[in-house]
Amino acid sequence: MFSKTLNLEITMPFLCNVTSWFKLSVKPILKPKKDLKKNKFNLWESTSDDSFFEFYNSKIKPCGWYMVNLNLTLSHSNSNAKIYIDSGNDYNEEEQLTFPLLSGKLVKRILYLETPPKRLRFDPCEAPMEFSINELSLTKLTASRAKALMLKKLNVDIPAETSNKDIYRKYKDFLDVKYSPITYQSWLDKNDIATFAASLPASCEQDNPNTPLFSIILATYNSDITYLKACIDSIQNQTYNNWQLCIADDASVNENVYKLLKNYSELDSRIKITKRSQNGHISRASNTALSLATGEYIALIDHDDLISPFALQIMAHEIEKNPTAQFFYSDEDKIDEEGQRFSPHFKPDWNRDLFYSHNYITHFSVIKKSLVDKIGGFRTGVEGSQDYDLFLRAMSNLEDHQIKHVPHILYHWRAISGSTALSSAEKNYTSDAGLKALSDFFNSTHPEVLVSQHALNNCYRTQWPLPSLAPLVSLFIPTRDRVDLLERCVETILDKTTYSYFEIIIINNQSTCPQTLEYLKKITHNDKVRVIDYEQPFNFSAINNFAATHAKGSIFGLVNNDIEVISADWLEEMVRQVSRHDIGCVGAKLYYPDMRIQHAGVVLGIGGIAGHSHKYFSQHHHGYHSRLSLVQNYSAVTAAALLVRKSVFEEVGGMETELSVAFNDVDFCLKVREAGYRNLWTPFAELIHHESVSRGYEDNPEKQARFKQEVDYMVNKWGSMLENDPCYNPNLSLTHEDFSYRI
Repeated sequence: MFSKTLNLEITMPFLCNVTSWFKLSVKPILKPKKDLKKNKFNLWESTSDDSFFEFYNSKIKPCGWYMVNLNLTLSHSNSNAKIYIDSGNDYNEEEQLTFPLLSGKLVKRILYLETPPKRLRFDPCEAPMEFSINELSLTKLTASRAKALMLKKLNVDIPAETSNKDIYRKYKDFLDVKYSPITYQSWLDKNDIATFAASLPASCEQDNPNTPLFSIILATYNSDITYLKACIDSIQNQTYNNWQLCIADDASVNENVYKLLKNYSELDSRIKITKRSQNGHISRASNTALSLATGEYIALIDHDDLISPFALQIMAHEIEKNPTAQFFYSDEDKIDEEGQRFSPHFKPDWNRDLFYSHNYITHFSVIKKSLVDKIGGFRTGVEGSQDYDLFLRAMSNLEDHQIKHVPHILYHWRAISGSTALSSAEKNYTSDAGLKALSDFFNSTHPEVLVSQHALNNCYRTQWPLPSLAPLVSLFIPTRDRVDLLERCVETILDKTTYSYFEIIIINNQSTCPQTLEYLKKITHNDKVRVIDYEQPFNFSAINNFAATHAKGSIFGLVNNDIEVISADWLEEMVRQVSRHDIGCVGAKLYYPDMRIQHAGVVLGIGGIAGHSHKYFSQHHHGYHSRLSLVQNYSAVTAAALLVRKSVFEEVGGMETELSVAFNDVDFCLKVREAGYRNLWTPFAELIHHESVSRGYEDNPEKQARFKQEVDYMVNKWGSMLENDPCYNPNLSLTHEDFSYRI
């Protein structure tokens, strides 16, 4: 076992040389396994004192497509390993593969070497720890095999004519996660849920007669006995005892399943079982289990999953705190065959538009039984997404304040072969069932809404209609000189935007550049463009308030002069969303010129006031639990490209002029949210933002003093609200913008 970080350098001095040399920086040394398979490099642990070892395979050419297989045993449960490729530019972060490791678990990743590399370097871990390398191998792939494997991993529709290199770029972007400097195990070590549960008031204990009875609904069918037993044991191990487990076996062929259930029920009177005479699939089986329930609340669990020992105790506490609420859901993580926990999902509070995009709620869900009875229980015809369907129908009977998120990991989703937890592609039928559930929901509530499959499995795009009379959008573009930015912004709006009902109002803030003045004079010949002069010192809020008094549109659009249009339907998508009566501000997906993410919604509290979600992620990355690819609610969006209805703008009094440069958009969005509207971000409106090119940075004492005043203004006005963003999660970082863990 190694007790320090190991760098394994792989040198390839000759293209056609039979051998390639591996050089290690520490001992004991690795040596090649003798029984090498065809076209496969393989490294294994050894205690030899040799200073190098060889690859024995003359048929391998060190370029082309490879599958890298990596398996390490770690003294920590997880870590990140990297392979660096020196293609002639020395080792650098641009040419590396990162492998998120779980101890003892095989990780695979495709590698493409366009030209023979000079060297490869392997870094097994990022921090000191003990480890052994069980496997490090490179298996040669054909181009067609590599393509098939990449498409399976991407799990999205890609045009057939797309080249392997373009697919590889998307594949790398997809896997190029910004790994947190804090591991999940470190987070678990610092966040002991037992300590939190011990701090709960005595009123949540089971001996209190006022505590609710939970009916836990469980359907089984030919379940794996080992996992089913672990599931039931996790319920029996609850610190809260006022529960009943209602199990319906859906006519399992495996007789051992019902024998196990019968044994449990004989030993524990709280376990109620029934066996269906005919297999009816998950919805009918769940309804059979539901018929056994007598509790005030039902809780849902799958037959191979686990719940935390404190799950019901914490839920009882939340019910006591929120007596009007009827729906509760918690955070969750995944658990493998060996009991290792990984991939936590720290969810936002009730996020209606994210829920219209996919079932982010999933587990652990607790619902008032009277509500479940009212909506008729589980519905047949949506098997595979029956929970999503149930939740959608429940939501239509609830006010937003009756849906509560419990920010603790109370559920462990079993990730095994064939499980949706392992890959959404494992059960493609679930995505179709979810589409039907969502379509049926909107057919009964908003039949004009169009629901379609998203490129991601189990995700959906919900398109709201344009008003029958298309509204006029007034786009405000403040500018001062910098005709190069302004012209690109205006011309791309005019040339590329398919939604035609808009006017552009350029607010000229004391421009002196002759070229700018000449362009402003010329552009007014376009019927869609007007120029108005604002002769006061720059104040972004005051400029937009001024523009609002000159606007003819019923929708206002705030647009920076360094914006560039790249998606033709950007404005139509934003108009569809902002025309909804319950939506306030709508923001777009903004990229830096190199196509990394600049804005994907604003998270309160990051850096003290607010930060941009997923900043610097690559263009094709799906983000934290797919959030970079889905329409959702955020507390705020940037005013670099923001739409809001005129009526809402006027209702909240426009923008605060005390915030001349920074945070005026955050403040405005919070005022809109406080007025009762939901702010929304859409990934289907894409623009490039050449951020801060026109204004520069806070790089002198005057600007820094102004910035501090604006920070103080926000803190004094919004206070603790900045630390508790309902569209984020209290377990996530307020230092980084990458959804890493908070400790």
